[in-house]
Amino acid sequence: MRTLLRIGSLCLALWLPTFSAAQEPRGPAGDNSSVLFELPDLEALLKGGMRDVIERYDTELRSIHRYYDVESSSTRAAQTKALAQGWQAGLAKLDFESLDQAGKVDFLLLCNKLDYQLQEQAIQAQKRAATLPFLAFRERIVGLQESRRRFEPVDPQEAARGLLELSEEVRELTRRARLGLKPDAAPDECLRGPRPVVNRAASEVRALTRTLASWYGFFEGYDPLFSWWVKQPYGEAKSALEQYGKCLREELVGVGQGDRNTIIGDPIGRAALLVELKHEMIAYSPEELQGISEIEFAWCEKEMLKASEELGFGADWRAALEHVKGLHLEPGKQPELVRDLAWEAIDFLEEHELVTIPELAKHGWRMEMMSLERQKFTPFFTGGEVVSVAFPTDAMSHPEKLMSLRSNNIHFSRATVHHELIPGHHLQGFMRARHSTHRRTFGTPFWLEGWALYWEMLLWDLGFQKSPEDRVGMLFWRMHRCARILFSLGYELGELSPEECIQMLIERVGHEPSTAEAEVRRSVQGGYPPLYQAAYMLGGLQIRALHQELVPSGRMGQRAFHDAVLKRNSIPIEMLRAELLGLELVRDHRPNWRFYPN
Repeated sequence: MRTLLRIGSLCLALWLPTFSAAQEPRGPAGDNSSVLFELPDLEALLKGGMRDVIERYDTELRSIHRYYDVESSSTRAAQTKALAQGWQAGLAKLDFESLDQAGKVDFLLLCNKLDYQLQEQAIQAQKRAATLPFLAFRERIVGLQESRRRFEPVDPQEAARGLLELSEEVRELTRRARLGLKPDAAPDECLRGPRPVVNRAASEVRALTRTLASWYGFFEGYDPLFSWWVKQPYGEAKSALEQYGKCLREELVGVGQGDRNTIIGDPIGRAALLVELKHEMIAYSPEELQGISEIEFAWCEKEMLKASEELGFGADWRAALEHVKGLHLEPGKQPELVRDLAWEAIDFLEEHELVTIPELAKHGWRMEMMSLERQKFTPFFTGGEVVSVAFPTDAMSHPEKLMSLRSNNIHFSRATVHHELIPGHHLQGFMRARHSTHRRTFGTPFWLEGWALYWEMLLWDLGFQKSPEDRVGMLFWRMHRCARILFSLGYELGELSPEECIQMLIERVGHEPSTAEAEVRRSVQGGYPPLYQAAYMLGGLQIRALHQELVPSGRMGQRAFHDAVLKRNSIPIEMLRAELLGLELVRDHRPNWRFYPN
């Protein structure tokens, strides 16, 4: 045993110098010029098909974003840009004509994503520049985190000095921000800016505070010298940042502590909206899309009048809507309704042989009740494998309970359950996880939400509704999706305020005030892409137009068409159309499909 211990000690002594040398900082340099990734041999990857090429790019991108985990980092932006440019150059050398139709679609999807990422980088750079006066300390905090990522040694005394400087800088910005509230303050002495920009800065202050905590938490308690020097300066910096963020949010933006009702958006403007439309391969202007919405709105109103007359309310369809809102279950009974409505839709689909529904998909969904807090953003059901049911909770005020009961009545719910479960989002998610999985990186709400909305249209055409009340329920949602195009595009273009969007939902669709507020709050500050709300109706119209090209002519049957859409996964509908119709494609393809006949 003693002999073994001596041998072990000798090995340790020989190994320690090697280990010490290995601790020298390695990895990318701390500036934007050092490229972290290497371009793989795309021709070799292509032998396995475009799936391998796409999956490799997605893997590289995710790795960079995990390494540079601060979203506002200029280094992260530079690395993402370099990756996209490098892959663009690599794809340019591949033989596009040698690919089959699915491969050409995949190639164009990847090119579209790279182009969008570069344009998005430019837009984000403008946003970072706009908030820079409020966040002059941004790179100081980002630099600490990225230095840690590079395993660079930290000098505790120097770190303490830097944190004290950070505290002073942040306190000075707080002073200047408060000075900006005074009308007579000298412009060069104070901090002022548009409300959305200040709100964006306040959000980033919170994110940077978390980043600083992550950096500090890595060393604190593990390095006694670090804790001795840095603990108090870190506490000061953290406190200064929290006070600054509170100042921006509460004093400049005007959103008090605990205020979850005020809606503060950040419209992107026309130029950025056109970038989004190009990325989604929508060959229409925002104004044309608003025009399409008005045409669909007029159809809905005409049908709503028919249902109103059948219910005995004549031309007052809003009275018919109020009648339907009152047809709700008593508290506690909603889960049973959801269960029954789910199976009603499944039985209808199978009776008409509309789509393949695997047994596991039929039985593998789950149900949860939505919290009060979530219902402030999503006042109706949300779905997928787990359907979240919106219904009154005992923590709501009495008026809130009544509005939730009315908004989730039997006939509104009947038009919602199949949207969220089968054939809607649950069936989509089930198939996405099993077919063309490499295309999930191209996910688009025009396929995701458009598919579920398309089924609302098709089920209407097939007579799924049993009564005038059912028709009112289905039409309410269809009108709601028309309004989503109008108010979301109008808001992003700077034509409508959040308050005007809320009024549109109340007056033109018949929303309860609380649900209208929640819908607008969700749309403008819920983290959704700018075109998400418009994608429901527009994506549904796209899939319906594609259905008209393939099914009535006999080129595909109902079940075959719907199965094919699901198995191609979530991609822009223009590319789905190109694949199903076998359209000729060129490598510099530009969106050109005019899917709306009017």
